[in-house]
Amino acid sequence: METLPFKEKVKQNFKIRTFSKDVNESELKWHTDDQDRVVIPLNETDWQLQMDNQLPIQLIKGKKYYIPEGEYHRVIKGNGDLNVKVIFK
Repeated sequence: METLPFKEKVKQNFKIRTFSKDVNESELKWHTDDQDRVVIPLNETDWQLQMDNQLPIQLIKGKKYYIPEGEYHRVIKGNGDLNVKVIFK
């Protein structure tokens, strides 16, 4: 079983995921998900999100990022930890 590059806390209708500043960048792979989701960064960071066929964009605290089911994407490591709220659609 493949381990995930984050720690996760399950809440009522969302999850809080923490990507450690110590995560190995090789674990942050291109992938797809089987469900639409909205990701909201919870802290200031210089981590980035890259969607398929697009340039990476800075993750901004409080901004909502929609990731459609089946679309390739990845996060790009920055400094410090990254905490995000993930709401499944």
